[in-house]
Amino acid sequence: MEVWPAIDLMSGSCVRLIQGQYHKKISYEMDPAKQAKRFHGAGARFIHVVDLDGAKIGKPINVDAIRTIAQTQGVKIEVGGGIRDEGSIRLMLDIGVERVILGTSAVNRFAWFSEMANKYPGKLVLGIDARGSRVAVEGWTQDAANQLLDFAEMAANLPLAAIIYTDIAKDGMMSGPNFERTKALIDASKHPVIASGGVTEISDVIKIKEIGAAGVIIGRTLYEGKMDLKEAIKASKECL
Repeated sequence: MEVWPAIDLMSGSCVRLIQGQYHKKISYEMDPAKQAKRFHGAGARFIHVVDLDGAKIGKPINVDAIRTIAQTQGVKIEVGGGIRDEGSIRLMLDIGVERVILGTSAVNRFAWFSEMANKYPGKLVLGIDARGSRVAVEGWTQDAANQLLDFAEMAANLPLAAIIYTDIAKDGMMSGPNFERTKALIDASKHPVIASGGVTEISDVIKIKEIGAAGVIIGRTLYEGKMDLKEAIKASKECL
């Protein structure tokens, strides 16, 4: 299982939101490139990046910061937030992003998303952000009609790199992940599933691995020193 430390960008700086609410922001490292190097120094080979400004506005905003993170030697990054047309997909790939996360555009324009997934096989990740069992869009500000497992089933035959499942109620709360719903998605999905939201302790990492996740995204608990990234990576590699 891979550990993906998270860098959430707002106005070019690293922040975390509580339950996806933009008015509940915690600011951390001003320089995201330095943060990426710290993560790499702790053993991370992958970094999960979200352009929060882009997610809210509907187009990539923190492009310069993403480019600098992508230039970190020895690290591959995935990026989501405001990527809602092919030009934005191409831009991210051109500046060195390994794979691109689509959420709102995948939900709202599934036929187009399917076309893009087939055009860029293995480069797109479906980001399913859910509030309860209901999928959320537009930077988590709106609920869609889609149900979590039903939407994953719709994407079953697409050549995706992975599915990222984020439980919005857990995100940034450091109260533990939604193991039950994550396991249900893992069992229902034909794609690798990356768990996100609420990961706080090494025991959470171990349990997420035990239920069969391909990866785990860790954010606030790393920034606040409540989890050691080296230990999390070690736990993710140990045999069960």
